Amino acid sequence: MGKYSIKDIEQLSGIKAHTLRIWEQRYQILEPKRTPTNIRYYDDDDLRLVLNISFLNRNSYKISKIAKMSDQEIKEKVRQISDSNLEFPNQMNALIIAMVDLDEERFEKIISTNTLQFGFENTMMNIVWPFLYRIGILWQTGNINPAHEHFMSNLIRQKLIVAIDGQMPPRNPYAKKYLLFLPEGELHELSLLFAAYIIKARYNRLIYLGQSLPLDDVGAVVETYQPDFVITVGMNFSSNKDAKEFIDELKSNCPDQKILLSGKHMLQMAEEGAMDEAITVFKDITELIDFVNENSDQPFMRKMA
Repeated sequence: MGKYSIKDIEQLSGIKAHTLRIWEQRYQILEPKRTPTNIRYYDDDDLRLVLNISFLNRNSYKISKIAKMSDQEIKEKVRQISDSNLEFPNQMNALIIAMVDLDEERFEKIISTNTLQFGFENTMMNIVWPFLYRIGILWQTGNINPAHEHFMSNLIRQKLIVAIDGQMPPRNPYAKKYLLFLPEGELHELSLLFAAYIIKARYNRLIYLGQSLPLDDVGAVVETYQPDFVITVGMNFSSNKDAKEFIDELKSNCPDQKILLSGKHMLQMAEEGAMDEAITVFKDITELIDFVNENSDQPFMRKMA
């Protein structure tokens, strides 16, 4: 059972804390619990209710009308609207509800419906990625049940692996070659998997080495495979100094490759002008997409399309 502050509920639902308090007082929609030290908190049932109410409210239902509906009526109305209204905020909200309910069937329906309508990449960019960003903030601060985050992350990981596997390998012998890996101790690979999908979908070649790989092993693969680009994401460095030591060792193992990096300390170093000019730092997946598009064999891509 999760425990959420009013700020956590605001972050997940998009409803301002001030508005939530008005709803509590005027409509008695919510009744927060209290810890033994009298600190207010909300549980999973409260979060689910607020998500459903905010969903209906965004879809033209007045709060005064929602307050008169039973929990079951609210749930049914939300399900009806989410099945027919594929606006991205609605679908992201539906994903959060599926997470709280641990509802794999609902997750599958949301992803498959939106993929059919908008394509896999658009579904990831406009629904899944904003969802991950929203829950990631709370997960990092310990304000969301890790089991919920793991449940959703593993479902999304499965979708990404299937999507990557479904891409045709390039027949172009001059296609760019990418090598992707995560540093030692780095286990969260959704960003790297999505990067692999983006690269492969644009008819590039890639080797995906996965999580927690020593740099000496990366160097051995680089020597054999000779990639054009090496991509990694480092989130677990304790300081810019540690990140710089990692980058220096990575450069020595990839002397002829263009290196692309992301992660908190990488971004800080780039903003401070402390990053090697030969290294590209991308702050989000959109910048990586732009880079891959610019460096892909565009005439070949058009021919394949």
